[in-house]
Amino acid sequence: MELISAVDDDAGQHYITGVDRTGKTRFQIPVAERCHGGCAQPHGDHVVIFARRPGRLMHVLNTRTGQREHSIHAGDGFHYYGHGVYSPDARYLYVTMNNYVTSAGLVRVYDAHDGYSVVTDYDLAGIGPHELRLHPDGNTLIVALGGIETHPDYDRIKLNLDRMEPALILMDRHSGEIIARHVPSHHQLSCRHLDVSPEGIVIAGYQYEGPEWESPPLIARLDTRTGAFTELDWPVEELLPLKNYTASIAISHHTPYAVVTAPLGGLALIINYQTGEVVQRVMVKDVAGALPYGEQDFIVSSGLGGVFVLSPDRNQAMAHGKYPVRWDNHLTPGRYLSA
Repeated sequence: MELISAVDDDAGQHYITGVDRTGKTRFQIPVAERCHGGCAQPHGDHVVIFARRPGRLMHVLNTRTGQREHSIHAGDGFHYYGHGVYSPDARYLYVTMNNYVTSAGLVRVYDAHDGYSVVTDYDLAGIGPHELRLHPDGNTLIVALGGIETHPDYDRIKLNLDRMEPALILMDRHSGEIIARHVPSHHQLSCRHLDVSPEGIVIAGYQYEGPEWESPPLIARLDTRTGAFTELDWPVEELLPLKNYTASIAISHHTPYAVVTAPLGGLALIINYQTGEVVQRVMVKDVAGALPYGEQDFIVSSGLGGVFVLSPDRNQAMAHGKYPVRWDNHLTPGRYLSA
């Protein structure tokens, strides 16, 4: 599998790097801002990597050449939240953004066939959208609304922890209509990251902004076939090692397994997303990025430079490479990364 990610070097310089299936670094593009997540264009050569909140640039890379084709500014009064997703036909790119003048969270639609020109903005009636995915129906956006207000002038300071309103939102990608809004059990459970299974089950991860000694639920499950929204009721001894913080969620395409990474706890959990059962607990220091890998495994990255393979059949991580960079929180699959 080819991997693309935001990385930093030991001197603190920011890059976007691409690593091929042999472990060779194919490109390393310097960028001015620290970047975060990305998305691959279906049936195309582009991967887009987004600046980390509250950054204002997204970078369009050509994975065939390893070159950057565009760097697109969010525009006056806006910043990115680090995530996006393409439409099934690869034409439209949907990106979570913040209007920091009004604090309104939105999904911006870009036309990839017209130089990533802006098509429209969809209002989310909330603050702080983060990761979004496309439902298998091809028409519904699934948006994790974190509820946290930020402003570029204050870097990453969270401005509204006492009045957060997080949610998990379903939106019609054609009209921007909000179809459903599911609310976490506590207003400080910031809904941040998610993935969706082929049959339409969403696993979403929280980051708790309340007192560190509390242990609220950290994983939500939404079955879009029935509308059933639940939070996984794990015992406190399961929750404590996660330190109230989840990062990436990745769901297998072939099995009922998902991986949840918890970098503060140095722990990755493989769960059965159908039942909510924890299948494996795997220690990986500063683990963050995650992708499905092969038939049932997962590949994860560490901020310490390592890449590892996790399997539901074992509780140990298998080393898959070591790099002189600090991997950021997310991994994006590449298609070519040719020399």
